[in-house]
Amino acid sequence: MLISNNNEQLFAIVRPLREVRSLGDSRRRSAYSATFAPGRAILSDHAFELVTLKSGIKSLRLIANQETFHPGIGPIAEAQILHVQQQRLVERCAKPGRFVIWDVGLGAAANALCAIQALQHCQADVDMHSFDLTTAPLEFALRHAAELGYLEAYQEPTRHLLTTGQVSLGRVRWYLHRGDFRQEMLRPDLPSPEAIFYDPYSAAGNREMWTLEHFSELRRRLDDDTSCLVTNYTRSTVMRVTWLLAGFYVGIGAAIGEKAETTVASNRLSTLDRPLGRSWLQRIALSHSASPLRDALQPLAPIAPEDWTRLLCHPQFNQQEPDQ
Repeated sequence: MLISNNNEQLFAIVRPLREVRSLGDSRRRSAYSATFAPGRAILSDHAFELVTLKSGIKSLRLIANQETFHPGIGPIAEAQILHVQQQRLVERCAKPGRFVIWDVGLGAAANALCAIQALQHCQADVDMHSFDLTTAPLEFALRHAAELGYLEAYQEPTRHLLTTGQVSLGRVRWYLHRGDFRQEMLRPDLPSPEAIFYDPYSAAGNREMWTLEHFSELRRRLDDDTSCLVTNYTRSTVMRVTWLLAGFYVGIGAAIGEKAETTVASNRLSTLDRPLGRSWLQRIALSHSASPLRDALQPLAPIAPEDWTRLLCHPQFNQQEPDQ
């Protein structure tokens, strides 16, 4: 999974993260908070270990802070529900044409490989672009491909991806982008996506990837002539407000394990099956932690009057039926 690169941080340390309950993300996700020498990630594949989840499925854990990847239902089950199914990938790629996926937070490649498996008989020419600062989790996972299972059949093409930066699997062309996603997404040669698997580390220790400025830039990067769906694990009120004020339409996503709902976002309201309705605004008005995330040091706070006004004027809440 991806952490943004902060060039002002010069010390190389790994420290434990705290889950921030007020951000609405009570699930313990695989996470680490790392600072970097400019442009260089510090983790190696020796920073991880294998663990067995309650379900019996193997996953990765970062030794430094004892955080486990996909601790609920396991990497592939989560990727299938959260990204492949919600994105309706098989249906959307069933006809000829180009289809672009952004996989934000490559991690140990569970999301990417789950999508590749689902699309093995697709008719579209799929370009999947995976982004991360470090490939350490994937390198570790490859050394334990047999135990993890999902990587076992894809060891050779995944190693080729790490070596050359791209690989073809059927009609899917898989690209690797090493670097800060906030910068990489601005490259003019990078095609605009129809699907985004947004899976960086949580805002608990990686806030740069969750700010209003970043999501506003991401929204501007999308092609308004093409529908794009963003799937993500959070159910945070703060993040939903942030996405709305960044210009996205926002809806309720699928349940994952013990989490009753997640969040989806799009550049088109019609793309969402369950958009947030006007009744949701009542919760925002009463919340003590609904202010959009503007910077990494911002404390949680009630929504400001000017942001509340902008939220009320959002087209999402002015294009729906009164009872929504």
